[in-house]
Amino acid sequence: MFVLHIALQGCLRGTDVEYGLTADTGGHIRYLLDLVAASGRNAAIDRMEIVTRAFHHAAYAECYAEPIETIDGMTRIVRLLTTSDAYLVKEDLWTEHDSLVEALIAHIATLDRTPDVMHAHYADAGLIAARVSARTGIPYVFTAHSLGRVKRAAFDRDCAETAGLDRRIAIEEEAIAGAAAIIASSRDEAEVQYADYAAYDPGRIRVFPPGSDLKQFANCRSDPRVDALIDRFLQDPDKPAILAIARPVTKKNLAALVHAYGRSPALQAAANLVILAGTRDDTATLEPEIRDNIAELLQLIDRYDLYGKVAYPKQHRPDDIAAVYAYARTRGGVFVNPALNEPFGLTLLEAAASGLPVVATDSGGPNDIVETCGNGILVDPRSPTAIADGIEKILGDAALWSRYSAAGSVAIRAYDWDRHVQLYAGLLDEVVNGATPALTERAPALLLVSDIDGTLIGCGDGVDDFNAWHDAQSDVAFAIATGRSFHSAMAVLGQHDAPRPEILITSVGSEIYYRTVRGAVYDRDTEWDGIIAAGWDREAVAALVGQYAGLTPQSPLEQRRFKLSYFADGDIAAAERVRALLAEHGHSCSIIQSHGRYLDILPHAASKGTAVEHVRRRLGLEPRQVIVAGDSGNDIEMLRSSRHAIIVGNYSDGLATRADLAHGYVAVGHHARGVIEGVAYFRAATTAIDRQDLPAGRTNPDGIRKAS
Repeated sequence: MFVLHIALQGCLRGTDVEYGLTADTGGHIRYLLDLVAASGRNAAIDRMEIVTRAFHHAAYAECYAEPIETIDGMTRIVRLLTTSDAYLVKEDLWTEHDSLVEALIAHIATLDRTPDVMHAHYADAGLIAARVSARTGIPYVFTAHSLGRVKRAAFDRDCAETAGLDRRIAIEEEAIAGAAAIIASSRDEAEVQYADYAAYDPGRIRVFPPGSDLKQFANCRSDPRVDALIDRFLQDPDKPAILAIARPVTKKNLAALVHAYGRSPALQAAANLVILAGTRDDTATLEPEIRDNIAELLQLIDRYDLYGKVAYPKQHRPDDIAAVYAYARTRGGVFVNPALNEPFGLTLLEAAASGLPVVATDSGGPNDIVETCGNGILVDPRSPTAIADGIEKILGDAALWSRYSAAGSVAIRAYDWDRHVQLYAGLLDEVVNGATPALTERAPALLLVSDIDGTLIGCGDGVDDFNAWHDAQSDVAFAIATGRSFHSAMAVLGQHDAPRPEILITSVGSEIYYRTVRGAVYDRDTEWDGIIAAGWDREAVAALVGQYAGLTPQSPLEQRRFKLSYFADGDIAAAERVRALLAEHGHSCSIIQSHGRYLDILPHAASKGTAVEHVRRRLGLEPRQVIVAGDSGNDIEMLRSSRHAIIVGNYSDGLATRADLAHGYVAVGHHARGVIEGVAYFRAATTAIDRQDLPAGRTNPDGIRKAS
């Protein structure tokens, strides 16, 4: 596959990138170069080009005007000449759109081979890709890296930082609308940030967390030269270090960290503050936004009289960063990312791998990272008090610091570039070659619906067995029914190499998605949305539960249009108490409690069971053609309402002893192997009933069935 990347912002070159040189020379360039390097190790991708703008600038290296830069035998950077040859900040790139489109089309025409797919990075590149795609037929995928609507919400006012955002948002709408698929870094990006766009289509978005070369950080060691670079600022350099590494741009919110530190005598007594805010020589030569932010940091240090307590080196080399993390870790410090919004957060992964606990913004990708690793605290980045409290909590509790420090090692396994590219290449293949027959054209003989957690996954060898089995089932339509959201379900299936389902019933039956003939895309069942919306007053239900039920809400990402989710904290009577409370106030809802801890509230018509029945009817299947599989209380409604129900051997919540599940088959096999076993049983049982000859060792099919 030949992949053509489009990246127009900042100072892009193949090696020794000058991060922080401009406000637009940041993490998206590192993401792109790391993605390209990892793609070169994947056999599915055999050629790549990175297309950007050529420009001249007296203060920047001449390499940015070179038309071709070869990275290796399969990858090169191509710099296109456009109307202007000046360096342009991202807010001014719109002036070059027309000439960029014509230059890229002309460049493609000169190639000996047409790219199979384009990958656009950031808004302007997305618009260029959309217009080139319309004229050439080459599909494109889009990675936003950050979104204009999110930036507007973060500042919540008209100011210099929001200038030009209306144009940027319109550009993003066009980029989103035309993309064959959209790659998001986190669930927050996929489910919250994109949702504000008119072109939002959750079925086209796939969550692939970026990888990172974290091994160097896992083994990082302090360096006397780097130590000296920091220590020269400090009166007591042996104290714990509160470390921040970010470009000095407004959205990174470094000033809030200085406010937090400056207003807290306790923090000043406990630790030093170390800020790496890019590199600089003379601040007078910096871009206005960077110059102004550096000036603000220095003014705040002076206002709070933090001399001797704050280190702010002017220069560091890229290969110094690992030693900087080691500096903070060996002193029992903490890493802080106070960004107003962080689309992902590569520095958080580096800090995690290095063994540094983190305090991070609760807006964006850090939600996923901290949930995955369990290595820190999320805080409101607009509240210096919340930032200070989070830091003090970790620094003041040695056991907590040790737990968070050890937990960060999860990042090394979870955020791997080769794994990312395996998923990425699969998506590109679906975009290029992924046309599949629609379910209505296939007329499957059987619909298999399985829960994910504890049912399909939980045993790696079992998933391998299920994949082999699934490949041989040409007459089976495979569906998932899960409490997870659509993007969470897709992500966990990808992480465990489970097969792609044709249907996803997500958020405990409140959303349904069908894989389309385009392969990479899922369409939401809006008919189901209309059915379950009747009588559902989400705001009123949430207010009642919040006021009277004594439950703790789950994270904002778990709250959906047709689902409210809480922690019941082992209260087995919570479901009945909530049901009675809502009924008393005239609300008839579906209340589902599972694993003794989780409680979901849905519209009365919504559940896994009713969703499965809706799908069955839509596919024109008979009830006997449906088999469902589950393991917990979350699956009871689905198991109870289906004639053929599999309870996998590792079940919980007493499923096998419930009278209303007496018709179910309790498998010997656990997880996916139990699903395979159950399907074999019901197929045999159906044949036996037709012959009036039951399988040996089983009881009457109208009673409880257990493996012999």
